[in-house]
Amino acid sequence: MNLAPAIRRSLPIVPTAAPLRRRLPLAGDARAVDRQTRPIYAVWEVTLRCDLACNHCSSRAGRARPDELTTAEALRLVDEMAALGVLEVTLIGGEVYLRDDWTDLVRAIRAHGMECTIVSGGRGFTPVRARAAKDAGVMSVSVSIDGARETHDRLRGLHGSHAAALQAMRNLADEGVQVSANTQIGRHNRRELGTVFEEIRAVDAASWQLQLTVAAGRVADDPSILLEPYHLLEVLPEVARLKARADLADVRIWPGNNLGYYGPFESQLRGSLPRKRKGSCGAGRFIVGVESNGAIKGCPSLPSEAYVGGNVREDRLVDIWERADALRFTRDDDERMRGLWGQCGTCYYADDCLGGCSWTAHALFGRRGNNPFCHHRALELLRHGRRERLVRIEAPPGVPFDHGRFELVEEDWPALDLARAREVAAGKASWLLD
Repeated sequence: MNLAPAIRRSLPIVPTAAPLRRRLPLAGDARAVDRQTRPIYAVWEVTLRCDLACNHCSSRAGRARPDELTTAEALRLVDEMAALGVLEVTLIGGEVYLRDDWTDLVRAIRAHGMECTIVSGGRGFTPVRARAAKDAGVMSVSVSIDGARETHDRLRGLHGSHAAALQAMRNLADEGVQVSANTQIGRHNRRELGTVFEEIRAVDAASWQLQLTVAAGRVADDPSILLEPYHLLEVLPEVARLKARADLADVRIWPGNNLGYYGPFESQLRGSLPRKRKGSCGAGRFIVGVESNGAIKGCPSLPSEAYVGGNVREDRLVDIWERADALRFTRDDDERMRGLWGQCGTCYYADDCLGGCSWTAHALFGRRGNNPFCHHRALELLRHGRRERLVRIEAPPGVPFDHGRFELVEEDWPALDLARAREVAAGKASWLLD
């Protein structure tokens, strides 16, 4: 029996993004580490316009930004990405195909020898658009599947969106475009991952990216969508079980940066990745994020207010990359260690993990350096009969890439729940009681 709170059924209000901030300061000189560090991967929000208004959207996508890059500006940015050393560009939205020149951007990216992929909600990826993607040179499209049909449709506020997403994958596969899937794991879909796996395997998905839903944007409006940190006790073993099945089916599982952290399944989940289980934040080190008005961040998901370092309308991409403090915060491990607090500040794995995903922590607390969504941490607390849960104490303002504020409560497990949690951790049961 699922006792999770009901997902909100009304469509969220779609805000208009504020105009870009002008003349953000850059450091006078780049340090040696800034000149040596180069992004190999860019994630580019080409428009904030979207044909869905999902309840778990961190960017509150829907309306185009009032000052999105022109085609000429976007093509110049492609040139600058290539010059900076970017090897792969993932186009995201909003919804990519709602920008009229999206295929022109793809062709420009491919002409520079960079790989080009797309992330899509899939509502309108028709056979015509699938053919256009193929002809332009798109190498892979990842379609968001966030639960079984009913859960997916309720999260996305549109009946039929689940069927449309799966049909989008078929349309793309029919044109010879590699298809993948991505799933945000939250409270409502955490026990439907097996169903999602079977659905994407049936449409020949090559890979599946899994990440945790983050308390940003519309999720902060409705925290019932969010996992509690102790839910990782059931989520990570389930992901590990699915990883074994996916390996047999030749479906590659990509764990998102905020999924896991030094629990017993890390080698299984990340053993084939370049940095193995070292899961610290890659923002501003090998990743660069671009908003559709040319604002540059170290990671596309980070809150705009705190992490935009400059704009390509005003400064060259290389100068923003090398000299904007908002992008350089991951390049000094000693400074990052000093910024750890709470459980992360005293953790055995602090030197390697460095607090994990900055977005996850900042969205909860307004500062990075303490990430309660950690499997190792949940297991250590369980050893002492303790757990953590989150309480929202401040609502978000309601603008793109915003967040509220949460309080972290550490408490004793209720006796009956504790016994069940220990069964789950020992592999004798699959699900917690709630």
